[in-house]
Amino acid sequence: MSARRLLAGVVLAGLILALAIATAPAHAGQTCEQKAPDTQALTRGLALAGKVEQHLKGSGADVVVIARVGQDLREYGQRYSHLGFAYRDGDVWRVVHKLNECGTDTSAIFRQGLGEFFLDDPFDYEAGIVVPKPEVQAHLLAVLRDNGRLSRLHTPEYSMLAYAWGKKYQQSNQWAIETLAMAEDGDASNRSRAQSWLNLKGYQPGTIHLSTFQRLGARVTQANIAFDDHPDKYRYSGRIYTVTADSVFLWLERSGLGSRPIAIR
Repeated sequence: MSARRLLAGVVLAGLILALAIATAPAHAGQTCEQKAPDTQALTRGLALAGKVEQHLKGSGADVVVIARVGQDLREYGQRYSHLGFAYRDGDVWRVVHKLNECGTDTSAIFRQGLGEFFLDDPFDYEAGIVVPKPEVQAHLLAVLRDNGRLSRLHTPEYSMLAYAWGKKYQQSNQWAIETLAMAEDGDASNRSRAQSWLNLKGYQPGTIHLSTFQRLGARVTQANIAFDDHPDKYRYSGRIYTVTADSVFLWLERSGLGSRPIAIR
């Protein structure tokens, strides 16, 4: 990446447009530890953003589903922890995604530059990208440009492991896939209808296996994790069905709604 592009990335990263006001740091799929700025992390994050930008500009796409490796989820059989939508805005690519207000059980929807998306202390510097088929892109683009529609299905109450078919909480990946469902189903004006459409189209949530000790420990120590929205028969057997980025990627390809996922490092 040239020095000029690196500087442009830094400037773009600082221009964050929030759809809802967040007074605390926002994160999704990462820890909330306060750390001093790391020059190497900054350089790597912006370098990855530059590679992604180059790829997107040559893809011919207007909208993609984009994911990052925020946490190390290999223990649970998952690669990507967090996803959102990247879309072309003139000559610039922006990202829309949902973020948890750090250390709390609430969240907001944000618009950011690509640089900002990859500067949130990721576990690994890798992006996952799926290109939706053209008609899906067109439907999504209309939603992504409209703040009202973009936040229509947003539930501020946040749990990182929200039940995929629940309504009490909503995690970041869940908001994204339900918003995609709303874009595709013109009658999906609420989360129930959006989830019905996803079920009809064969979406299958990811399964996270957690012991009783892990569940109790997470619930006691972290405000942004809850399990009371999960059916007892699943929760007590340690099967947590939630919307994972990997499960969304698999479904988009399997359903024909999107391309095979590609990784950019």
